[in-house]
Amino acid sequence: MTPIPIALIFGTRPETIKLGPVWSALCQRPEMFLPQVIVTAQHREMLDQMLAVFNITPTIDLDIMQPAQSLSDITTNALIGVQQALAQLQPALVLVQGDTTTTFARRLTSVLADIHFAATPRARDNLQAEGIPSEAIFVTGNPVLDALQTILTQKPTLAGTELEWVEELPGRLLLVTLHRRENLGEPFVRICAALKQIVQTHPDVTIVYPVHPNPAVRQAVRNLLGDVERVILCEPPDYLVFVPLMARADLIITDSGGIQEEAPALGVPVLVARETTERPEAIEVGAARLVGTDTNNIIAEADRLLTIPSAYAKMSRAGSPFGDGHAALRICQALEYFFDLRSQRPSEFKPSAGDHGQEETKDGRQ
Repeated sequence: MTPIPIALIFGTRPETIKLGPVWSALCQRPEMFLPQVIVTAQHREMLDQMLAVFNITPTIDLDIMQPAQSLSDITTNALIGVQQALAQLQPALVLVQGDTTTTFARRLTSVLADIHFAATPRARDNLQAEGIPSEAIFVTGNPVLDALQTILTQKPTLAGTELEWVEELPGRLLLVTLHRRENLGEPFVRICAALKQIVQTHPDVTIVYPVHPNPAVRQAVRNLLGDVERVILCEPPDYLVFVPLMARADLIITDSGGIQEEAPALGVPVLVARETTERPEAIEVGAARLVGTDTNNIIAEADRLLTIPSAYAKMSRAGSPFGDGHAALRICQALEYFFDLRSQRPSEFKPSAGDHGQEETKDGRQ
């Protein structure tokens, strides 16, 4: 048979982390599928880091990144570029991930999509509530856990990197990532005020903050935290470095969606600095806590975890309800089923009940 052309479209580091394992799995089925990669590259440097990790050479690179571009600029350029790329490649199916501008440019996804890969049963239920027929939904788990397991099997370390000093850090590490547009402005000021108070209250805590390349984020971070003792601002490390950095952390404060999925699998409690989250499963199992952007609330929740070992242990043992490392395999099997290359619908991911986490926790550092 002629391999079926499948186009994967992504443009950011988180999208690449999640679609990279799917691309690898498709490449392992050359008799069935011909994977083609279209990158929009609105996050150029961070995207290139992940392309190297998965050894992906894009079929088409739109390279839409421009200085000081607005969200409308990104959307317009992505729409035009993706339309032209799809006209050139003529794929049988397009795979996209998440809720970013890359996806929107191929989307109103739940309206247009023929097949849906839900990370969790709750995500499936949400799709069904929107009127998506159950036969079009496959619960696969999230391939971010596939990527994480792949990296962990390589036993990554901070040794020999610009962050190798973290390995010898005598106290506790608070890892921070903040970049969402919704938090820019006053919410960002409130969050940074909380971070400053946390390190002042806990002299054994050091904050490491890999700063997103968005110029507005960088300027705000430098102004608010640039001269605060034990707050280390650094460039975003590549994923092979970021994974051991997450694993070394005692606590993470973030507005990143991906980290809400990854950190619980590493036994690291997460405080989510947003008013809402699209990952309620992590909140429900107790692996993450939604703290919003109120200064006092962030301080109170961080203090609780940094001073009460039992509270810390409970969160660190909760684990991730988002996958088991086999999502990419299930996605490929679902595509085989969709294209009548297999007769049986593949089995679905089912989160384990109760304690999802690892036996060992970090509360011994309390």
